[in-house]
Amino acid sequence: MATGFSGGLGDTREELCGALSGGVMVIGLLHGRTTMQEDDQPAIRLSARYRARFLEEFGYTRCRELRENVVKRTGGLGTCGALVERAATILLNLLSEAE
Repeated sequence: MATGFSGGLGDTREELCGALSGGVMVIGLLHGRTTMQEDDQPAIRLSARYRARFLEEFGYTRCRELRENVVKRTGGLGTCGALVERAATILLNLLSEAE
């Protein structure tokens, strides 16, 4: 379902990192509303916190900047898979705090 988010949306590298987008989807699944009458703020607040932690860890949220400055630079993570793994760890830590 989230495969198209890869590479900053369709491998364009122009948009939000797919790992960040996917994390927000997980937050929505676990904490999002299921009816229009429910409060959407819990998921919105968690998503904002996830974005802030992601940005704090990596310095960027856009695919191109992440690839150039975090993944592919000398001494960088080497692969987007490594970034995804770290982003998932950030998300899991955030979700465990929210429980």
